[in-house]
Amino acid sequence: MRYSSFLTLLAAPLAVSAAPARFYGKRAESDILVFTFADVLEQLESQFYTQAIAKFQESDFTAAGFTSASIPIEQFTVIQGDEIAHSVALQAGLKAFGATPVTSCVFNFDSVLTDVTTMAATARLVENLGVAAYLGGATLLTDPVLLDAAGSILTIEARHQTILNLMSGAGTAIPQAFDIPFSPSEVLAVASPFISGCDLGIPANPTLSVTNTEVVLPGTLLSFESVALNGTVSEDSLFCNMITGGAPFSISLPLSECVVPEGINGPVAIWITSDATPLINNVRDRAVDKLIAGPTMAFIDIQPQTLGQMARIVSGAGSAIESVSTETISPEAASSIINSAGTATATGEAASGTDSAVAPAETANAAASANFEGTAGGPNTQTGPSGDGSITVNGWSNPPAAA
Repeated sequence: MRYSSFLTLLAAPLAVSAAPARFYGKRAESDILVFTFADVLEQLESQFYTQAIAKFQESDFTAAGFTSASIPIEQFTVIQGDEIAHSVALQAGLKAFGATPVTSCVFNFDSVLTDVTTMAATARLVENLGVAAYLGGATLLTDPVLLDAAGSILTIEARHQTILNLMSGAGTAIPQAFDIPFSPSEVLAVASPFISGCDLGIPANPTLSVTNTEVVLPGTLLSFESVALNGTVSEDSLFCNMITGGAPFSISLPLSECVVPEGINGPVAIWITSDATPLINNVRDRAVDKLIAGPTMAFIDIQPQTLGQMARIVSGAGSAIESVSTETISPEAASSIINSAGTATATGEAASGTDSAVAPAETANAAASANFEGTAGGPNTQTGPSGDGSITVNGWSNPPAAA
């Protein structure tokens, strides 16, 4: 039932026209191309989440800084379901046109499923890429009904994008007022390393990746890797072009001076070109004749939000920081921890040559022991750190008597 209204929308053009030629003319070829490409991208997204959910355990998510493993697992599962639903609907539309969906693609994400931190960063990239693909693909659709259908998927991809921005722990839910459109060839520049075994009939731009290992912030000098940067063209004659959402043109800089400008927050798309002319921020007019590689996407996070930090606590380049937890233990275990702390203190002071070192430790141990022996396993009233300082025992205290 969930998909029925959308499937009806996709099939609606067949019901209002008895002339199948409407769908096979020159204009309709672009509609079929967009839906075929969108379907493969949805397959890629759903397979990414399927593989990620299957690989990682709850402990992997908490080790990556998530305050609860249920938060990412729940969201990834919901998003996975949405991507599957999108693919089902797009394939139904293609079949209504008389076209055959492409189902032979193989998707491999081993390179980005090495750990949860890398996986979550890739999920964020995948969802931003989905938004860019639907936004750019809209210019190729000729049928208004199909444009409505694609737009209804775009809005969901944008919601996924927001969730993944927050789950990075450092990002802004809605970092910019506008998104960045990509053409199909530009989408494949990012997605093609994960796809094999199928021919989409669309040439992929040469891939490009940012190789900086530290957090990318305003003022960072970017470094890149691409098969297109093979030494046949001097990098001194190349330029990096950065586009942010809503900007009419790219920021064009010499490749050797590709420094992230101030004032950027959120995703930035980057191309390498052989010309200093800024790129236009729309897929129809963006020049491709001077393209060397790209685009790739980088995320400049300078405005982390409280909502995201409630889900995940990260420090530096996305590494999890130490978390604080509370656990209730038995009185005997608490006594043992306090006693070990006293013993450790005594040992340390004795080693430093302090004659009175043993007495405080013995006093602390005796007090802790008396508390338990005198109350037959009653509450511990001692408070202090464990021997290694990793645990703090908060002892029992009685509330004041009522007046």
